[in-house]
Formats: sequence, structure tokens, C-alpha cells
Amino acid sequence: MRSPARPTILRAANALLLGAATLTACSSGSGSQDAAGPARLTVWIMKDSVTDTFLKDFEADFEATHPGTTLDVQIQEWEGIGQKVTSALASKDAPDVIEVGNTQVAQYAASGGVHDLSGKTAELNGSDWIPGLADPGKIDGKQYGIPWYAANRVVIYRKDLFQQAGITTPPKTREEWIADTQKLNTGGNEGIYLTGQTWYVLAGFLWDEGGDLAVKGADGKWTGALGTPQGKAAIGFYQQLQALGRGPKDSDEAKPPQAEVFAQGRTAQLISTPGGAAAILKAAPDLKDKLGFFPIPGKSADKPGAVFTGGSDLIVPESSRHQQAAYEVVKALAGDKWQTAMAKEMSYVPNRTTLAGALSGNEGATAMAAGAANGHATPNSPDWAAVEADNPIKQYMTQVLTGADPAAAAKSADAAITKALSGN
Repeated sequence: MRSPARPTILRAANALLLGAATLTACSSGSGSQDAAGPARLTVWIMKDSVTDTFLKDFEADFEATHPGTTLDVQIQEWEGIGQKVTSALASKDAPDVIEVGNTQVAQYAASGGVHDLSGKTAELNGSDWIPGLADPGKIDGKQYGIPWYAANRVVIYRKDLFQQAGITTPPKTREEWIADTQKLNTGGNEGIYLTGQTWYVLAGFLWDEGGDLAVKGADGKWTGALGTPQGKAAIGFYQQLQALGRGPKDSDEAKPPQAEVFAQGRTAQLISTPGGAAAILKAAPDLKDKLGFFPIPGKSADKPGAVFTGGSDLIVPESSRHQQAAYEVVKALAGDKWQTAMAKEMSYVPNRTTLAGALSGNEGATAMAAGAANGHATPNSPDWAAVEADNPIKQYMTQVLTGADPAAAAKSADAAITKALSGN
């Protein structure tokens, strides 16, 4: 899934083949895989993932430390990328390295066109990868996607409103969060702006309860799981928190843009990636120095609340003509030097928990990294995109928040999720 730090979350496309004419950026090498001689590697990087400066520095360094290897980095648009990658993986002349959304790996691996990199995980310090990137990249015990970077939601809050309410430190538990938000929800201010369909936040509460949006049975079939006791507890807490503000119950955080609501000056908190602060300050420059960040509180103070981890993995196609050299590119991008550089340049969460120190001094990114330690991903099914296409989770949330029977609403949503994940 493309990072939530970007304006729109990419929805993985169906695996449709395009004509060969659309593949304008495939490997230009010739001969067998990793044949002797110079290697020109084609690398697909998604638009706005990193800056031009980062890419130029990486290319120069990699080529200097790998004599005889040239990188041809090509920027790809998110729109339509699912079809394009699927076509490339089915071809005999694919790019050598491709950046993909972390929750897209299952879809691409199902095609059989992604190289298994399980044997490289120890060398890449895989035991320290943040779970929200590592888990979606692992399909049936095999590591196809190598974690690159992550972003997740935190709470952005008004320091001045907290101070006025007598709150000296951000909450660390759900109970403290509710109590503080109740204090803030007075005098014309709203304690928190949370819409009725911010389903990634609900997913976090569900993971905290030990549940999931869908579960895979012993027969390999997926079933929706909102109607479980864990699902009931999650929507119950969501309902309690959402009531401490004026967020609409029938829309998501984009309608209206929640940063614009916050910028109006009467909202104490919202849940967003740290990048949401830039949108707030663009609309309300007077809030500069008044914004703070903290991880979404968990059920106990020793562990932050669960969050959806958006971000990207790196894959090597089976049809890459230079798989070993392609792996060296992945190894470099996933390694300490360039993970640290990217964290500082882009304020992303590095792929390993032990690299979180690279974000020191950046309050928003530090809060994000703390939350990433309890990161999760959507169910690892190649058909998950079909769930998001006509999202029954959003419909379920609105129904419950507007008075419908939670059990009946969950049953209907679970049936829709189960059908979407069946591939029919």
C-alpha cells in the first residue's frame, strides 16, 4: 500500500495484462542472468517516494562502489501501476528492481513472477524489520518483498489547548486518552476530530484487541472478522472516542479534509501521519509552534496502540537478467547508510526498529517510529484490493455509529469481505 503520507492511498489494481507497448522501462541487459560484463540495471521507483537529491546521491554512490554497474532509475506514477507491474512480471524482460506498496506484494507474488529472497533475510537483519512492512512481504513462508520505508498515523494535538485543560503530558493509555479528550471537549472546542469512516484507525483498535479485519482458515479461505468479540470491543472504543468531537459519521477523513477542519482552531486532536501538520500550517500559519505529536495510545502504557503501516517494499522479478546485481541494489537501499539518509531526508520510519534513532530531533517522525513498533498490515490476501474497492468496513462503521445493531451490521460487512476475498 502506498504510504499514507502521500495524498491518496493507492488501491491495488486487478491483475490485468497490458500490451508490451506499455512497458517502456524494462531491463536492457542481454544474455543469461548475471552474465559476465557490465550490467545496466533498471530500477522502478514510485513518484514522490524520495527526493531527486536522494536518488542522485544513491546512484552516484552505488555506481562508485560497484564498478561496471550502471543504474537506470525510472520514476513511475501510482495511477495504473498495478497493471503495469503485473505485465512486467509476466514478461521476459522485466525491470531488475521494483518498488511496490507493502500490501501489494501478495498480489504480485501470486503471479509467480517475483524472486524469493528468503535466503537473504539474515544478511539484511530481517529479525529487526518492523512487522508492518516485513509481514506483508512474506507469503507462505517466503520473503518476496524486502522492507524499504514506512509511515503510519499518530495523534497531532494542540499544545496550547492541552495546557489550558491542565494536561501536562500526552496520554499513554486508552483510559488516559478518553479522560483527556473529555477535558478538551468543552468550551466550544472539540476534543478530537474523528470521522465515522476512518477505518484504518478502527483496524488499529481491532488489532489491539487481538483481532483482525479478516482471518484465513485452515482451508486457505478468508473470512471477514468484524463480528468477533474483538471486533465488538474495537467498534465500541471507536464509538466512545468519536463521540468526543463533531466529526461526521457518514464520511472519511478526506471529506471534508480533516487538516482544514483542524486549522479552524477549535479542534484539540486529530489522527494523521505527521505530514498532516504541513497541511494544517498551510491553512493556519498562526498554529506554528503550537502543534505536538504522540503515538496513538494503547491498552497499557508499555506499548503504543496498533497502527496500519503504509509504505513500500522492494522486489526483484524472476525475469530480471541480473538478479544478483539487483539484490545488491536492494541490499544497499535497505541497509544502514541509505535507510538513515532517507529517514533524515524524508522523515520516513526506517525499515528496522534499531534505526529509529535516525529520526532524533524530529518530534512527529519520532512519534511515528514509536508507533511503528506495533505496526500491522491489512490481511495478506491478493484479493484485498477488492475489499477496499467498495469498502464494507466504512459502511459498517457508519451503520453502528448511527444506531444500527452492531451484530447485524458486522454480519453484513463480514459477508461482503468474505465474498471479495473469495476471488469471485
